[in-house]
Amino acid sequence: MNGAEALVKCLEQEKVKSVFGYPGVAICPFYDALYSSEIETVLVRTEQNAAHMASGMARVTGRSAVCAVTSGPGATNLITGIATAFADSIPMICITGQVSSELIGSDVFQEADITGAVESFVKYSYLVKDPNEIPRIVKEAFYIANSGRPGPVLIDFPMDVQKAEIKKFEYPDEVKLRTYKPTVKGNALQIKKVINEFEKAKKPLICAGGGIHLGDAAAKLRELVEEYQIPVVSTMMGIGVLPTEHHLYYGMVGNNGSPAANRAMREADMIVMIGARVADRAVNQTEVLTENTVLVHIDVDPAEIGKNAGATIPIVGDAGHILADMAEYEIDGDYAAWIKELDGYKKDLKVIRPEHPGYVDPAAFVRMLSQKMEDDAVYVADVGQNQIWSCRNHIVRNGRFLTSGGMGTMGYSIPAAIGAKYASSGRQVVAVCGDGSFQMSMMELATMKQYGIKVKIVVMRNSYLGMVRQYQHFSLKDRYAMVELNNEPDLEHIAKAYDMKYMLIADMEDAEKQIEGFLADEDSCLCECLIDPMDLV
Repeated sequence: MNGAEALVKCLEQEKVKSVFGYPGVAICPFYDALYSSEIETVLVRTEQNAAHMASGMARVTGRSAVCAVTSGPGATNLITGIATAFADSIPMICITGQVSSELIGSDVFQEADITGAVESFVKYSYLVKDPNEIPRIVKEAFYIANSGRPGPVLIDFPMDVQKAEIKKFEYPDEVKLRTYKPTVKGNALQIKKVINEFEKAKKPLICAGGGIHLGDAAAKLRELVEEYQIPVVSTMMGIGVLPTEHHLYYGMVGNNGSPAANRAMREADMIVMIGARVADRAVNQTEVLTENTVLVHIDVDPAEIGKNAGATIPIVGDAGHILADMAEYEIDGDYAAWIKELDGYKKDLKVIRPEHPGYVDPAAFVRMLSQKMEDDAVYVADVGQNQIWSCRNHIVRNGRFLTSGGMGTMGYSIPAAIGAKYASSGRQVVAVCGDGSFQMSMMELATMKQYGIKVKIVVMRNSYLGMVRQYQHFSLKDRYAMVELNNEPDLEHIAKAYDMKYMLIADMEDAEKQIEGFLADEDSCLCECLIDPMDLV
C-alpha cells in the first residue's frame, strides 16, 4: 500500500462517501487510488467551488466533508472556499497535492506554500512528510475539524509521499492530542447563575447564532423556550433555529435585520447569546448588549467570549450540552407582558416596501417561493441584495437556510446547493443568487449536468452589482462606478447550453403560478426574475 492508497483507506474508515475536487499531476496518485474505491468523486469546474460544495454537504449532514485539488494554482484557488468555511465554522478536510518533498522551497513548477498561505483560515494544517504518519494525521484532522468550534483542516500531500510505500496500515481508534482539548460541558455554577438571572429578569431574550445548528441543538433550544416562553432572535447564521413563523421568534438582528428583533435587543434586560459571535453584522453597537443589561455569552470557542463585548456571565461549552443542562432546572419567571410588548413590535414595525410596478418584488417573491417549497427544503442564499431579501423574507419551517455569513463570498449559493443536494438527494434544494453572483459560479451548471444533481436556481436580475450600487447611491451621490453588468449574459441561452429548463418571471402578475411550475418539475431549472435596477434592500 502506498501513501495515496493509505489516505483513501483512512477516508473509508471515516465513512466518507464523496470527494469534490479538481485533479492535476501533483494529486493524481490520490485520485488514482480513489478510482478503485467506492468513494464517489465529483469534478468541479473551478477549485474554489470544491470547498463550497463540501461546505454545503457538511452543513446538511453535520459531518466533515472532503475536497481535494492539485498543487500551486489549484491549492491557491481553494483558499477563498477555505476562508469562507472558516468564517462560518464549517467542518471540512481540504487535501492538496504538493510537489515532491525534495523540491519544496525550490520554486519549481506549480509549487506554493499552501500551509503558510492558509494559516489564518484553518483550524490546523499538516504537511505530510512520512507516509506511515498518514493514519494518525487523518484521524486527528477529522477530530479537529468536527470538535470544539468546527472548521477546515488542510492536509498538504507531497507527490513522493503519495507514492511511497507504507510499512503497516493501522487506523487509530482514538485521538490523543495533548494541547487540543476543547471544553464541551459548561460550568455548572455559571449555568446556575444564568437560571437565577432568568428568574430576576422581566425582559429576557435569547440571541441564537450558527453554533446552535453546528451543535445540533435546535430541538433543545425549542424545548427550553417553549417550556418557559422565552423570546428568541437570531443572527444571520442562526436563521432556522426556530421556524420563522414560530410565535416566540422575532427575526434576525443586525444592520439588515428585523426592526422588531433589533428593538427587542435594545429593550431586553437580559440577553443570552448562544453560539453567536458578537460581530458587526449582528451587533454594530456593543453598548446595547452591556448597558443596563445582563449579558450571558455561551460559546464553545473561549476566544469569542469577551472579544467584542464583556459578558456578565461567560460560559464556555457546546450549545447542545449547555441547553440540556439548563433544561434540568425549573425557571420561575413570567414573561407574558414582555411577549405582548414584542408582539406589538412585530405587528407595528413591519418594513413597508415601495411598489415597483412592472418588475418582480423580490421580498414578495421570496415569501411566495418559501411558502411553496417543501417543508424540509434547503434554501441557499448568495451574497448581495438577494441575501438580505432572502434573510428577511424566507420562511423556514423544518428545512435549512444556508448562506455565507462571516466572509460574504459571492458565488457561494450554487456550489453549496450542489453539495447539499448531493448529500441529501431526496430534499428539495433551491439556490437564490443575483446576476453578479451567478456569473461567479455558473460554470458549475456543467457539474450539475454531468452528475445529474437537480438543483433549482433563481437569478434575481437587476443588471447591477446591487449592494455596491446601493452603497454608491447613499454614500457617493449616485456615482455608479464599476457596477453595471450590461444585462449580460442571456440566461435563456445559458440554460439551453447546459440543457436546463428555463423560466422568466417578469412581474408579479402570474408569479405564484410560475413558482409552482418551477418547483413542481423534478429536473433542474433556471428561473430568471427581473428586478427593478433601482430597488433597495
